[in-house]
Amino acid sequence: MNKQKRTIVRAVIFSCVPLSGVTFSADALAQTSVTLYGVVDNAFSYASNQRGHSNFYMSQGNLQASKFGFLGSEDLGSGTKAIFRLESGFNSLNGAQSSAGLIFNRQAYVGLSNDTYGTFTLGRQYTPYFTMVGGLGPTGVLTGATGAHPGDLDALDTTLRFNNSITYASQNLAGLQFSAQYGLGGVPGSVANGSNFSAALRYDYKDFAAAAGYVKLKDIVTSPALGAFAINSPVNNGYASARSAQLIAAAARYNFNDLMVGVNYSNVQYAPGSGSLFASEAVFNTYGVISTYRLTPAAIVGAGYSYTRASKSNGVSDPARYHQISLEETYGLSKRTTIYALQAYQRAQGKALVAVGTTGTSIVDAVAVVGDSQNTSPSSGPSQFVGIVGIRHAF
Repeated sequence: MNKQKRTIVRAVIFSCVPLSGVTFSADALAQTSVTLYGVVDNAFSYASNQRGHSNFYMSQGNLQASKFGFLGSEDLGSGTKAIFRLESGFNSLNGAQSSAGLIFNRQAYVGLSNDTYGTFTLGRQYTPYFTMVGGLGPTGVLTGATGAHPGDLDALDTTLRFNNSITYASQNLAGLQFSAQYGLGGVPGSVANGSNFSAALRYDYKDFAAAAGYVKLKDIVTSPALGAFAINSPVNNGYASARSAQLIAAAARYNFNDLMVGVNYSNVQYAPGSGSLFASEAVFNTYGVISTYRLTPAAIVGAGYSYTRASKSNGVSDPARYHQISLEETYGLSKRTTIYALQAYQRAQGKALVAVGTTGTSIVDAVAVVGDSQNTSPSSGPSQFVGIVGIRHAF
């Protein structure tokens, strides 16, 4: 079959296959496959305080983000494959794109994978910090909506992506895997300006798993390499004008048959630059514990606690502290469909630095902002409770 005929066959296959979550071969001889996958997740939610008012509302993407994607590979022989992924997030309540103007806002990359030498990819991608550490942290066990650390300031949920990035991930070597990523700033005359870097190491042995990761972000406001970064909550928006940010995290967990227990830690540092609205470095340390228990093959319960503390800096002598308790219950109706309930409570203490428009900052009482679900609707006071009941279907 010549090249033109193969192109026609692929076009016919793509146009005829229904969007129902399938894996198919576009060319059997070339051993090329493309998988369509996705999640739709909607729920009823209640928040005790959103800017001074309680609220009962619909929400989406709580247990897992609503999304669809295409994952493809072509066998090139000798253990080597060409691979690609295109993944788009959307609002499953109204059909809108998660990021306006970005169809494949979550991931868009292409690369090569080899059974011996590992995987090399280019494009818009999650960091090794997230893919290796995040899976063992609170959002890998409890949902990011209510289980993420306050405001997701340490980016252990899906809020950090690199554009223009080069990523290498090693094969699993006796349980050990390493990955590194570099986001090119693309600034003429300087390779370093606007660039980002991430690296992580993970080790798995039987029922034990541990990982540690690192991220360095430069020129946060202007970097073309920084695709997405959560700096929009009252926890950290006072440092949105930072010249750079450094994130370090580690997590470990162990399974005792049906019981899992885990610990996690993160350190986030914001450094000022010549145009920053704050003067000295700010540091946030977070300590957390998590656990899940499988009641039946279909029913799982989970719980987590985290404590976050800011440093004394930029005139804040009584730094903000955040205590958060998160609970999760899930019941699998099938392999693809799950009903779930989430509950979380956060208590804030001390003072925080917050942005005042785009021109200044102010020291105010710290307010509660549960997980990663309330960044734009924080409490008006020191406490906030969020309860969610929903259904998720994966295809």
